[in-house]
Amino acid sequence: MTIPARTLRIAILSALLSPTCGVAEGIDTEHIYGFMIGSDVGDPGEREFQTTTTGRFSKQAGSYQAAAQEFELEFVPIKNFRIEVGTTFAAYDILSVPGLVDRARAGWQGATLDLRYRFVDRETAPFGLTLALETQGNRFDDISGSRAQNYETGLTLALDRDLIPKLAVATLNLSYQPEWTHLAGVPTAEQDSTFGAALGVMAQLRPDLVLGGEARYVRRYRSIGPDELAGEAFFVGPTAYFQLSDRARLTASWSFQAWGRPAASGATLDLVNFERQQARLIFGFNF
Repeated sequence: MTIPARTLRIAILSALLSPTCGVAEGIDTEHIYGFMIGSDVGDPGEREFQTTTTGRFSKQAGSYQAAAQEFELEFVPIKNFRIEVGTTFAAYDILSVPGLVDRARAGWQGATLDLRYRFVDRETAPFGLTLALETQGNRFDDISGSRAQNYETGLTLALDRDLIPKLAVATLNLSYQPEWTHLAGVPTAEQDSTFGAALGVMAQLRPDLVLGGEARYVRRYRSIGPDELAGEAFFVGPTAYFQLSDRARLTASWSFQAWGRPAASGATLDLVNFERQQARLIFGFNF
C-alpha cells in the first residue's frame, strides 16, 4: 500500500512537534552548553559524575593539536550552591608551529575547584543569575605544553532568560580569568589575563534534545589587568544537548574562530594566542 505524500508529510510534522508541545518543564541550563555555563546549579542533594573532553586544533602554520580530559564530581549540598572538584590529563602534539617548540607530550595536568552560587532563580524571577569561581593548578603551559607551574582563577557571571517559556532560552556570560605561569628553566614568572563575553541561545526541539549555538568574544592581555593587549578573537559554533536517560546526558559543542587579531597586526585571525578550532564533549550522570 502506498502512503500519499501529503499524509506522510503531516505524520512527520506531527511526530516532530508533538513532543515539543507536550513539554511540562522548562529548560535546565546547568549542562546544556559546551564552552559556557548556565545559571541553573541543580537541586539540593544532587550528585553527579562528569567527564569533559576538550580539543584545540590549528595555529598559524605547522601542526597543532592539544587535548584535555577532565574527570569531575559535582555536589549540591544546599539550595542554590554547587561544588565541583576535578582532575585533568592533557596531551600536546606540536610540530613546526612558529614560536613554539616541537613537542609530543601527555600526562597529568592538574586539579580544579569550581564553586557556583545562584543569586536569582529563573523559576521565581524574570531571569536567572549565578556567579562561578573556578580555581586551577596546572603542570603544563596551556598553549606551548611546556612544563610549568600555572595557577588560574576564573570568575564568570551567568545570566539566563527565557525567550519562549519552556522552549527557548538565552544565556549571557561575562568572564575574567587571571593566571600566573612560571615556565621550567625560566627565572621569572609571567602574568596574563583573559576577558570574555559570550552569548548562547538554545531551543528544546524534543524533551530529550536541545539545539542551539554559542558565540564568544575573548581578549587576552599580558598582565593581570587590561593593560597590554596580546590579542582578541571571536568564536562561534553549534551546540547540542542530549538527555540519554533519566540519569545520563551528553553535550557536544564545536567552535571555530570567525575573526581575530593579534596585537599590532593586520591579520584577520589570532592564531598566536588562540586556536582555529575548538571542540568539547561532555558526558555526565547522576548517582
